[in-house]
Amino acid sequence: MKKTRISLLAFAAVGALALAGCASGGDAGGDESMAPEPEEVSFEAGTTMAALNEAGSITIGTKFDQPLFGLNGPNGPEGFDVEIGKIIASELGIAEDDINWVEAVSANREPFIESGEVDVVIATYTINDARKEVVSFAGPYYMAGQSILVLADNEDIADEDDLVGQPVCSVTGSTPAANLEALGADVILTDTYSNCLEPLRNGNVVAVSTDNVILAGLAAQNEGEFKVVGEPFTDEPYGIGLALDDTDFRMWINDVLEAAAEDGRYQDAWDATAGTVLPFIDAPAVDRY
Repeated sequence: MKKTRISLLAFAAVGALALAGCASGGDAGGDESMAPEPEEVSFEAGTTMAALNEAGSITIGTKFDQPLFGLNGPNGPEGFDVEIGKIIASELGIAEDDINWVEAVSANREPFIESGEVDVVIATYTINDARKEVVSFAGPYYMAGQSILVLADNEDIADEDDLVGQPVCSVTGSTPAANLEALGADVILTDTYSNCLEPLRNGNVVAVSTDNVILAGLAAQNEGEFKVVGEPFTDEPYGIGLALDDTDFRMWINDVLEAAAEDGRYQDAWDATAGTVLPFIDAPAVDRY
């Protein structure tokens, strides 16, 4: 169960950009890949790990429109989620070029896992009890949450308490907007988060507030104009989705996540991607339910 300081149901989905449906092989992560060369490994017969290792490839669903976490760039998918996928593939003995990347939007993540269209989904995918009825989750590997975007030179807004009574932009019908109302902010609504940026630039609002991953992407796309401030004030644990009841695979991925956090690969992946905007936070403890 996710914990919040204030009541919430789910973060508003970000409208998908018109990007290609999948990408496979080739240079799939740009120049910042943190994945080591795969080593020769062996697994117990009959496990998903053994099957993937024998096949020599893995299909990973990720976002193609989420800057810093999963974005289909000029050299293929890139971002923190993508780097986590490369780490998992390398531990399976699978080369980076043998990863098949498939676009996984919010609506198709569970269907893709259930149908076997993907082996895992790593796509800013919040773990919750409803989803755990149909898929399993390894992780969490990152704790996201609602946060605050302000102008780069703003020194007055430090956390959510500073939003009380202030004009703050969010999106119509979204949970972040409801959260802001509960805080006592003067909520200014629009249809997309990108449409909040001009009111922020001209001073009609003092901040934009939604998932810190979305805000980090907006900041990255408008370098030098904005910054993300304060700690997230809700919890959204991001996990790796896989087939329901594949306990061996789930536990093995948890082992990989723990090892990557311990030996520095996790931080290296973060620093090269989302860490260019967001501060580093130690990897959360995995949930071995």
